[in-house]
Amino acid sequence: MAKAANDAKPKKAAEDHLEETKVQIKKLEQVFKSIGKTASGEKCDAIEGLIKEADGLMEEASGTALEAGLLAACQAFEHYEISRYGSLREWAKNLGHDEAHKLLSEILDHEKATNNKLTNLAVTSINKPS
Repeated sequence: MAKAANDAKPKKAAEDHLEETKVQIKKLEQVFKSIGKTASGEKCDAIEGLIKEADGLMEEASGTALEAGLLAACQAFEHYEISRYGSLREWAKNLGHDEAHKLLSEILDHEKATNNKLTNLAVTSINKPS
């Protein structure tokens, strides 16, 4: 999505999220280690659907509509991640996995902060009438 963005602000937001994701992967590996499990990736149908939706948007939209759509797509990913990390964090807490709870809380806080940045970008720039 960063490559499709023409406006510098959505491009930077997508690039920043990619970097945050790399950090989160390392934290998730720590989460698994803290509960005595091996981390492994699995295909997620929901994320695949969001990717497909974003791909379709990039094919069909241009100009301001593309920038606004990319921002909305980024927020869709954030909202999904917030819901998942929030649930995982609480499950870790309920199961007494204190280290996992702490790490998942950190990831959740980052996701919420990113969503707030995207909302601010939408309100102050991308979705503002010209």
